[in-house]
Amino acid sequence: MVKSVLEEEDLLQMAHNISSPVSGPVALTACTAMAVFYVAILYSPTLVLRLPPPVSLQNFLIRRFLCAIVSSILSVFLCALLLPIKSFWETSSIFGVYGIRADHLWQAVLLPLSLTSLMYAGSFASKFLFLMGTWKDDKRDGEARLFKCITPQWLLGWIHSISSNVLAWRTYVVAPLSEELVFRACMIPLLLCGGFKTYNIIFLSPIFFSLAHLNHFLELYYQQNYSFLKVALMLGLQLGYTVIFGSYASFLFIRTGHLLAPIVAHVFCNVMGLPMLSSTQGKGVTTVSFLVGMLCFLWLLFPATSPDLYNDRLDNCRCWHAFCNWK
Repeated sequence: MVKSVLEEEDLLQMAHNISSPVSGPVALTACTAMAVFYVAILYSPTLVLRLPPPVSLQNFLIRRFLCAIVSSILSVFLCALLLPIKSFWETSSIFGVYGIRADHLWQAVLLPLSLTSLMYAGSFASKFLFLMGTWKDDKRDGEARLFKCITPQWLLGWIHSISSNVLAWRTYVVAPLSEELVFRACMIPLLLCGGFKTYNIIFLSPIFFSLAHLNHFLELYYQQNYSFLKVALMLGLQLGYTVIFGSYASFLFIRTGHLLAPIVAHVFCNVMGLPMLSSTQGKGVTTVSFLVGMLCFLWLLFPATSPDLYNDRLDNCRCWHAFCNWK
């Protein structure tokens, strides 16, 4: 248990600012409403506003970007209304409630990124073996095609293609930012104030996170005419992955108190995709690398997310901004 370093005057000020805590049922209802609204608003342009169908993929995704922004803003306001603080807008640490902080930035970026990358040791090993094989083939042929293609012009072109790709913006910017803001920064404080234990929240929060992905069933089954069995298998795999990642992201947010930590992990996982367990190259090197990486990940999971690495001032309760004392 971390020793308390909050001074008595800080505790008195905190006690002055609080009101009655959020009840468990209210917290659950609010989280469910935010999850449902996050999905429902995506269909509002055509079903509610009666806008004409989008003429292009870019137009379609830009509409969804705007819907995600509106949903995130409304979730932040709902969370602000329900959290038990009387002088909410006058509190200097208002953004800290959502984990939006300017302190300990390098810890919030490098440590979760390094920790998350351990799960992809097999993927890195497979890519390294592929590059080595390509390099050996080029060397045998007396060419260096692998390294000739990596030029400043190629790098600038790659950056331009990514930055102008609307799908990349959805995958690497809009989705991580909006989902982490709603499903971590807004929901977890409510659940903590509702009296839920942190380990329960780590497994409960991904349920709401998974609800935001159920709309893919309708899109695949009705719009793209996939078979029910194929959609069920695809959606089952996706939901399983979102539950696992949602638990991990919730763990990062609760342990660090920094919204940037799960955002960095979210973006990195979107870039890497599913971890690679095995490959045809290397005769088991990928599998061994994956297992070693996972063992290192589990070994460093708690040390790398220790709250005292991300916070200068800690209390002796289970959460990083004294939700326990709000009651």
